[in-house]
Amino acid sequence: MNALDAMELGKAALILVLTVSGPMLIASLIVGVAIGLFQALTQVQEATLTFVPKLLVTGLVMLASMPMIGQALSNFMAVLSARIISG
Repeated sequence: MNALDAMELGKAALILVLTVSGPMLIASLIVGVAIGLFQALTQVQEATLTFVPKLLVTGLVMLASMPMIGQALSNFMAVLSARIISG
């Protein structure tokens, strides 16, 4: 394995991380903005009001995207294993 192969694997790993974590981060961002807007409009300043909905939505999105995450990790591992075997 030369430096170019290592750079390609690093790039693929970073794209994989973005693919796996992206849906949960985007959902958490949307819920956080919506709750922040709600707090600004109603002047309710409760710290736990942002934590629980973000946690629930992140968990639901993670459960919904679990097949996609498994497929992405499986494909990456297959490519990585093929490169290890080929030398």
